Amino acid sequence: MTETASITSIKANVAFNSILASSAITILKFTAALWTGSLGLLSDAIHSLLDVGATLITFFAVRVSDQPADEQHNYGHAKIESVASLIETGLLLIVSLGIIYEAIMRLIGGHNDVDANPVAFVVLLVSIGVDFWRSHLLAKTARETKSAALEADALHFASDMWSSACVFVGLALVLLGWATADAFAAIIVSAFIAHAAWQLGRRTFNALLDAAPEGAAERVRAVAERVPGVVAVERLRMRPAGSVIFIDIEVAVSRTRSMQDIANVKRALITSLKEVMPEAEASVIAQPRALDDETIHDRVMVIARDRALAVHHVTVQQVAGQRLAISLDLEVVGAMPLDEAHRIATELENAIAFELATPLEIETHIEPLLLDRLSGLDLPLDETNEILTILARAADARGRARNVHNVRARRTDEGVIVNFHCKLPPGTSVNDVHTAIDDLERALTAARPDVKRAIGHAEPDGVVHPDRAPGLTANGDDNGNGLD
Repeated sequence: MTETASITSIKANVAFNSILASSAITILKFTAALWTGSLGLLSDAIHSLLDVGATLITFFAVRVSDQPADEQHNYGHAKIESVASLIETGLLLIVSLGIIYEAIMRLIGGHNDVDANPVAFVVLLVSIGVDFWRSHLLAKTARETKSAALEADALHFASDMWSSACVFVGLALVLLGWATADAFAAIIVSAFIAHAAWQLGRRTFNALLDAAPEGAAERVRAVAERVPGVVAVERLRMRPAGSVIFIDIEVAVSRTRSMQDIANVKRALITSLKEVMPEAEASVIAQPRALDDETIHDRVMVIARDRALAVHHVTVQQVAGQRLAISLDLEVVGAMPLDEAHRIATELENAIAFELATPLEIETHIEPLLLDRLSGLDLPLDETNEILTILARAADARGRARNVHNVRARRTDEGVIVNFHCKLPPGTSVNDVHTAIDDLERALTAARPDVKRAIGHAEPDGVVHPDRAPGLTANGDDNGNGLD
């Protein structure tokens, strides 16, 4: 049995037991009221009769409220409990007004003939005991399941208990000779019922009007502002529905973050809200925002990403302290005509100039983008060895990179694609590594014009990664992967 089904079963069982208890008490009270002629006892019996109807409504409501959401009820059916609670509130008010009216008529007319016999006192004592037990159990279950309908039912039984106590006192005073005490007891009971109805009605209207629980908005904002990556809370909406609080929250995040980073921020926010408010079901919208600490490089990369363009080697220079000079490499499909590639580059440059809004020089180097999922065949071993020899000689001639290994060469429709590894001293700067790799790649493409692209991978001396698939080496030493 699922947790939701278990909660529904608990609430339904408690509601059904309430029906049995209120029905038995109602029969006893009516019997005693007819026997004694007590208005207080009759009002209490009518109150209990309405409780029977209220508990029937509650029983129906709790069975419907926990049904899962569907296409017509996207937020589920929990509001039915608030509707049931509102009906019970109306019944309580009707009862209280009716009893007050009848009591006043008795006081004015002087009709106060009440037979305060032992049966009435026994019935009232039994009623008080049952009402106390049921009210306590209903209130406990309502707190555990956050059920508005069961909470309303608990208030009904509590009001029954106190009203029965008032009637008990009234009948005792009648027995002592104060004939009007029964009517006054009825008015006190009605006032108590009206107060309970007011308290219940206020909470019910708040729930139906989607009023957020007191202090909940401040708690949600505090949680959101502590989540790494959340810059600000832009908008927050909350609505309770039965035991669930639905939260729609919109937060600002840095626009330089990747889609995956933003998804992680949203997931972390939902998890944090669930830890603080287990009853919450949160929906998060993340809006990208430009932050004051963005670098020019960040802003250029964001513009390119928004246009689904691949750029790299972004270089930013301040020229004579007066203007910016930006250069970048733009990758486009190799088969694209020059006029189309130039149009894309110009639109990118214009977007960067508009974003930065400052005197600016922009130079774009257009280069072919390696196509994804190229079909390739490994070159014969003799050709791969030839490529290895070219790379090894170039490394020896230039004196930077050494130990060329793990050479893989494949022929594709775009030409031969070569991947290779080489070693450099661990303290070599990345700039020098890049230059050394470029030298090897240029030497290879000069010697083998059919090589469309060469991709070199540099590793520091001494790093060994045996999990790398074995490949060809210049000296029989294949040490595997290292640092790009």
